[in-house]
Amino acid sequence: MTLRLEDKKAIVAEVNAVANSAISAVVADYRGLTVAEMTELRAKARETRVDLRVVRNTLAKRALQDTNFSCLSEVLTGPLFMAFSLDDPGAAARLLKKFAKEHDRLTVKALSVDGQLLAADQLTAVAELPTRDEALAMLMGVMIAPISKLVRTVAEPHTKLVRTVAAVRDSKQ
Repeated sequence: MTLRLEDKKAIVAEVNAVANSAISAVVADYRGLTVAEMTELRAKARETRVDLRVVRNTLAKRALQDTNFSCLSEVLTGPLFMAFSLDDPGAAARLLKKFAKEHDRLTVKALSVDGQLLAADQLTAVAELPTRDEALAMLMGVMIAPISKLVRTVAEPHTKLVRTVAAVRDSKQ
């Protein structure tokens, strides 16, 4: 389908706006996937707040030009789609890793986090990044550990005394 110049400019502006607000991006080859599989992938992407785009490579290169993801321009060859994580840096990587396990025809080409181009073999490392809630929970666990240890240490002599008295009582009965 032939696109008019206005349509191309609109697509470039739209992808540029998404790329500017995204945290990470993954580029994957979708050759061999059926329409039903792509529809399933798009539905899962909407659930996890991942923006999935199939854009011509020349338009994608223009859209990514002044963004953190300009490093992806060198891998934009062939039929590809781009998945942008809007909230969580590992969301797109987790989605595509899980989907690629079920559908072996999906091939991840590259990914980018914070302006750094990463190879496809780094997908697992990015996918295993904790979500915001998980990271906050880990931080709170680390922050509360010294306090809880102090409370246990302070309470231990009293607990030991009570156990000793209880043992003496049990032995006399």
